[in-house]
Amino acid sequence: MKLKYNTVEELVEAAASSQKKISEIVLEQQATDMESTVEEVYTTMESSFDVMRQSVISGLDETLRSPSGLSGGSAAKLKKKAVEEGKTTTVIFLEMPSAWHLLLRNLIPAWEKIVAAPTAGSCGVIPAALISVMDEYDLPKRDIVMSLFTASAIGMVIAKCASIAGAEGGCQAEVGSASAMAAAALTEIFDGTPQMVSDSCAIALKNTMGLVCDPVAGLVEVPCIKRNAMGVANAFTASELACAGIKSVIPADEVILAMRQVGQLMSTSLKETAEGGLAATPTGCRLCRQIFGPEACSGE
Repeated sequence: MKLKYNTVEELVEAAASSQKKISEIVLEQQATDMESTVEEVYTTMESSFDVMRQSVISGLDETLRSPSGLSGGSAAKLKKKAVEEGKTTTVIFLEMPSAWHLLLRNLIPAWEKIVAAPTAGSCGVIPAALISVMDEYDLPKRDIVMSLFTASAIGMVIAKCASIAGAEGGCQAEVGSASAMAAAALTEIFDGTPQMVSDSCAIALKNTMGLVCDPVAGLVEVPCIKRNAMGVANAFTASELACAGIKSVIPADEVILAMRQVGQLMSTSLKETAEGGLAATPTGCRLCRQIFGPEACSGE
C-alpha cells in the first residue's frame, strides 16, 4: 500500500495491516520513493536528530541573548532550578528546559542550525520531548530517530489537510502541529499501537485548538518560546492519555479538519501579523517601538 498522507487513518490502517509500526512503513516507502536504501534514508534522519541535539546543548548557554533583547537565558535558569536545586514539580521534564531556546536558532542563524520541525517557530517541541525521554530512560538512539518518521508522517497529513503555518492557521498550526507530532512520536516510543498514535495526535491538537499567533514586535520570541515549552508538556499529556487506552472521541482526521476551519475563521490580526493579541498590548507595543522606532507598532 503506497502512502498518500491524506489521512491519519490511512497511516493507522497501513501499519495495522502490515503489522508494523508507522515509522517502519514510512521509512520503507521513503526509501522506495527516493530510490535509496532504508539505511541511507535512516542516516539522513539521524543527521537531523543530531542537529536537534546540538541545538539543545547550545541553547543552555546562560549568556545567550537575542539581538532584540526580548529573550535569552531562560533555559539555563530553569535547568539550574531542575537539576541543581531539584525544585521542579515533575521529574520527566528535567531536560525539557533545554528546548526553550532552540527557537533562538532562527533568530541568530550565524550561531547554530535548527531543524524546522515542522517550522522554525515551533522547532523546540519535538527535540525537547524526544531528548527528554531518551536521556531520562536511556533509550537507544535508533528508537528515537525512528519515531521521527512517525512524527513526520503526522506532520505531512496536517500540512496537506490543514496547515502548519502561523500566517495561515495561527499558532495552533505551528506549535499545535509540533505538539501533535511529538505526541505521536512519544506514543510509538512507549510501544503504543498505531491507533494510540492517532489518538495522541488528536488529543494534542484538540488541546491547542484556537491558539493564536501574536508575536510581539513581529519577532518569533514572545510568546513563541514559552508556547514551545507548553507544546512539549501538552505532547506528554496527550501521549500519556493515549497510551493508557483513552481514546479521542473526535477522530484525528476530523480534528485536523476542524483546526483548518478554525484557522480560516481566525482574524488576520491573530495570524502572525503582530496586529492583535499580546502584540497589541501596551507592553507589546512599547517593546515594538523600543526595538524598531516610535512609529513601529501597528497594534494600537
